[in-house]
Amino acid sequence: MATMDKNWKIIPPFYPEFDLERCDYKNGCNLCAHECSFGEISLKPVKGEDGKVYYRPWANKTACGSCQRCVKMCPYGAISIKREPMHTSHAYWTPEYVNNIWKQAGSKGGVLLVGNGATGPQRRYFDHIMFDACQVTNPSIDPLREPMEIRTYLGSKPEKFGYGIMPQLKLEVPIMFGAMSFGALNLRVHEAEARATREIGTFWNTGEGGFHKSLRKYGENTIVQIASGRFGVSEDYLKSAAAVEIKIGQGAKPGIGGHLPGEKVSQAISETRMIPEGSDALSPAPHHDIYSIEDLRQLIYAIKEATEYKVPVSVKIAAVHNVAPIVSGIARAGADIIAIDGFRGGTGATPLQIRQNTGIPIELAIAAADQRLREEKIRNSVSLIASGGIQCSSDALKAICLGADAVYVATPVLIALGCGVCQRCFSGKCAYGITTNKPGLAERIDVDEATECLKNLLHAWAEEMEELMGSMGISTIEALRGNRDRLRGVGLNEEELKILGIKHAGF
Repeated sequence: MATMDKNWKIIPPFYPEFDLERCDYKNGCNLCAHECSFGEISLKPVKGEDGKVYYRPWANKTACGSCQRCVKMCPYGAISIKREPMHTSHAYWTPEYVNNIWKQAGSKGGVLLVGNGATGPQRRYFDHIMFDACQVTNPSIDPLREPMEIRTYLGSKPEKFGYGIMPQLKLEVPIMFGAMSFGALNLRVHEAEARATREIGTFWNTGEGGFHKSLRKYGENTIVQIASGRFGVSEDYLKSAAAVEIKIGQGAKPGIGGHLPGEKVSQAISETRMIPEGSDALSPAPHHDIYSIEDLRQLIYAIKEATEYKVPVSVKIAAVHNVAPIVSGIARAGADIIAIDGFRGGTGATPLQIRQNTGIPIELAIAAADQRLREEKIRNSVSLIASGGIQCSSDALKAICLGADAVYVATPVLIALGCGVCQRCFSGKCAYGITTNKPGLAERIDVDEATECLKNLLHAWAEEMEELMGSMGISTIEALRGNRDRLRGVGLNEEELKILGIKHAGF
């Protein structure tokens, strides 16, 4: 008789299928099994017609997350990923919710963890916003023949000419690589980010895991973070970078802290984070020295004192319903830059229900924050960065039109390096070596190739942004910041249009 634990067996949504006519397993090819880091593909001994034993690839149907690594690496094109979703006869209790309950019932009450950004059905506003292009009376600009200026500066600007300018970050493209920590990411990925941003002329963010000593030479293009766990923070750490960012929250998990499992804390991570090797790295939900705007102001100026007022100080928050007054308070507390992270922001690990049900879209948050700062006449006192769900160059430009000075991108960095968005970053088994430092997997990242891929991505997005600007008859990115008149909404209601500050298409 079957035991009751079979009641909660999860039906895998994906599995690899092998075309044995193409597969070269009879000549000893076992590349797919070697490349699968999750244990989905194994080699099964079979006797051939000639009486010899061959090892044929076999789908275990237990662990496939559709990372597509086996498909990409198969030299014979013999593998495809099939979707075999669970089916129910109930319209309300969908397979997703049934499977989630089965997982928890069979896991001693464990919280469901996922990686990457939210996948919920909430509206993606970027898809409902169009650029208002030029025609007869306002001619467009050809970026191939006329100069286009996409350079931007981040930091507090004086309200009047002649006043002193605070430290600024100079971006040749208004795109930066968002915070992803060492430990959550392979150190080789950090090095590729650092190299690419130095060559392009922008910045990358270390995340809350400290700044590895081997990368300090890239400090002029690095933003370091101070999070609630204070990992790796020292006076030298603060002075080693171009900017310091206080992480209050992030879009993928507003209101909760972080957790890097002890099994991922190697010697290098231990030294960088300044914690014992093998110990869990736990970030509390709040900063225990910040419970008011006044407390935040004290930390901002403590950092400025420590860095001799030579670098801008940023504050990163999650996009939540009252983001506009929060941003106003942070600006008045002395921050030079404020990064707002929407609910579709990615992460290595977050509770499923937090990811799907907390926060608000970055499109609404950045528009509300920009408008509030303009109404209070303090917009120039702080720069705004938008992040969380930026999928392409047009998203970045729309965010700038809605009020951002620049954008952070993070998940696109992972995808550019091969990531199949299988949402298992927390497992430490990333098939591409991106979100793991496990020997044998980490080496799958070639720093030179990764650097080139990231440079290519930035070059391509920059060129597309210039094309879009030219179509609107605008030659400088500064003229687009908060210029919502160049946007039109499609299929949005009056309240949404009001918050975004744009007109409906046709007006």
